[in-house]
Amino acid sequence: MSQRVVVKVGSSTLAPGGGPVDIAYVRDLVGQICSLKEQGFRPLLVTSGAIAAGLARLGFQSRPADMPSLQAAASVGQVALVECYAALFAEQGVTIGQVLLTRHDTGHREAFLHARDTLERLLALGVVPVINENDTVAVDEIRFGDNDTLAALVATMVNAELVVLLSDIEGLYDADPRATDEARLLEQVDELTDDLVAAAGGSGSAVGSGGMATKVEAARVLMKAGIPLVVCDGRRPGVVTDAAAGRPCGTVFSPAKGSIGARKLWIALGRRPAGEIVIDDGAKRALLEREASLLPAGVVSVSGVFVAGDAVVLKDLSLSVIARGLTDIGSADLEVVKGMKTSEIAKRYPHLAGKEVVHRDSLAVL
Repeated sequence: MSQRVVVKVGSSTLAPGGGPVDIAYVRDLVGQICSLKEQGFRPLLVTSGAIAAGLARLGFQSRPADMPSLQAAASVGQVALVECYAALFAEQGVTIGQVLLTRHDTGHREAFLHARDTLERLLALGVVPVINENDTVAVDEIRFGDNDTLAALVATMVNAELVVLLSDIEGLYDADPRATDEARLLEQVDELTDDLVAAAGGSGSAVGSGGMATKVEAARVLMKAGIPLVVCDGRRPGVVTDAAAGRPCGTVFSPAKGSIGARKLWIALGRRPAGEIVIDDGAKRALLEREASLLPAGVVSVSGVFVAGDAVVLKDLSLSVIARGLTDIGSADLEVVKGMKTSEIAKRYPHLAGKEVVHRDSLAVL
């Protein structure tokens, strides 16, 4: 057995209540990951916690708002975090390798492939990659924003067979469990409906940047990639080994029928979207049913500032996410020609004649 399993642990699980990293918990987590390795799995660990660890070491009582302080905390905390992981894995005779990434690294196809090759080599050498966002240098334009997205990206990089997201709640509910006692845990999700996405809500942690909403967005891409995802309570005893063994825990997001290729997965996850485009129902049918390109005639509205080659999110009239893609037309030009037929564009704006907004080869339908 050589199944690749990506395990992601968030700040709220590593450091409950915004306190220091819980070393006893980390020791147990490391033990579970080493157990997977002994069983023949090839685990990869995506970990948050650098800022939380740094804030504790520097004596901050609360999370600062300014970016330099956060990045300074990340610098101090990343050292503390990787030292902790290295020591605990070494107790089990396992070597780790630190990999720090930003969207700048993964947003360019060549750099993305180099990162993938590094992960592949680490796995071949029997090393457990310990992966985190490089919070020391990341800013809003190049950061993932949460390690759920990073875990999904890593999973697509290495063709993982499973992703386990360790959360501070048991899984996805049909309503916010913090707001109602009637909320019911969903043990399996085969399709992401608008109601489920709405039920996911927002971030619930004072020390992290994710939440159930980011896990659902990660699930959206992983389901299309054919990679099952388990979202579960990270502090439930033995939860990582249970998830890898297929035993019931949390919420399982099942792979969808049919999958998208490696390059389109990179389009879906590797680059931070620079804007959003709302399309009409006709364009939506063309994308979903005929696998067509998006033309200006189908565009209803444009938000954000982007140029040709940037990543954009496509939404329908209800503002549900339909796809991500790389645009061939910048936002300024698209504002001018949105809703126009190709023949009208050719007469009035010949320099834009024949251009698709997003070509089907650069479109990842989600």
